[in-house]
Amino acid sequence: MKALTQIRFVWKPLVFLLCLLPVAVAAGDAFGVTGSLSANPIEDLLDRFGNWALRFILIALAVTPVRRLTDWNWLSRFRRMLGLFAFFYASLHFTVWLVLDRELRVDDILEDLTERPFITVGFVAVVLLLALAITSFTAIRRRMGRRWQKLHNMAYVIGALGVWHYWWQVKNDVTEPLIYAVILGALLLARVVWRQLSMGRRKRSPA
Repeated sequence: MKALTQIRFVWKPLVFLLCLLPVAVAAGDAFGVTGSLSANPIEDLLDRFGNWALRFILIALAVTPVRRLTDWNWLSRFRRMLGLFAFFYASLHFTVWLVLDRELRVDDILEDLTERPFITVGFVAVVLLLALAITSFTAIRRRMGRRWQKLHNMAYVIGALGVWHYWWQVKNDVTEPLIYAVILGALLLARVVWRQLSMGRRKRSPA
């Protein structure tokens, strides 16, 4: 079996199923099949889906640095899927807040968005993720040209907003958001270093 065919028909479906595990476990816990939710089930679901959204953002951002370090170019074929799963879990996080926590009460939703900064930051991140998800398809990418890359560089901004949202929310123990912040910083530093090295090689190359 050729490598590209194997990736398409074996590894991509397997990764897809693995990416669905967190929501499957959450559903199983909600119905008492695989376990149980905490004493505050809504907060439990919010935390689970929010954390996985942030994790998938970081995993998607890590694809390019890992590919460059290992020359595993096939990794790039999973980047869009991972990015879309980040949007999927962010959407679940937002939906739980909107429907279960705020119960679609417009006044409460608007009050949260305008008076609770960490929710405002999270909402902006979800909107930006939506823009990236909509423009992730090949046809749209070709039509946008160079503008597509500029837009999708916003993934780093989304990651920063996600960490910020989480940091403000936890208030006391910031260990986990700090870990995410360090990982995001390392990924951004790797991008800057790689860009500088690439520019240096272009300057040294003969005209």
